[in-house]
Amino acid sequence: MYLLDTNIILELLLDQENADEVEQLLRNISPQSFHLSEFSLYSLGVILIRRNMHDLLVQSIEDLLITGGIRQVRLEVEDIQNIVNISQRFNLDFDDAYQYVVAEKYDLIIVSFDRDFDRTERGKRTPSQVLS
Repeated sequence: MYLLDTNIILELLLDQENADEVEQLLRNISPQSFHLSEFSLYSLGVILIRRNMHDLLVQSIEDLLITGGIRQVRLEVEDIQNIVNISQRFNLDFDDAYQYVVAEKYDLIIVSFDRDFDRTERGKRTPSQVLS
């Protein structure tokens, strides 16, 4: 089971350098294997609305979560202390610490292009590493 980091979805939606790799991942692995944190969902909203990509936001949520089968996961207020602890322990920003705690809580493998996860115990995998 995998947790898709925000940058994975943005890579595809914004047709960036590794978009093909992300597309292959989503086509070749069952959507029920993927999870997206509530934080990532809202981050996508912030980024896409800031870029005036309102329709892309709505369509991507429909395609990925509503009909696509990717599961949304979230943390509770009680998890904030754990986010702070992880942030301090691995020198992570809030967003990365949030993703890390989600992965711990739900026992998920982080899929990301973010190298900050490489200095943590859980690490991360890129889409191509998941596929191989």
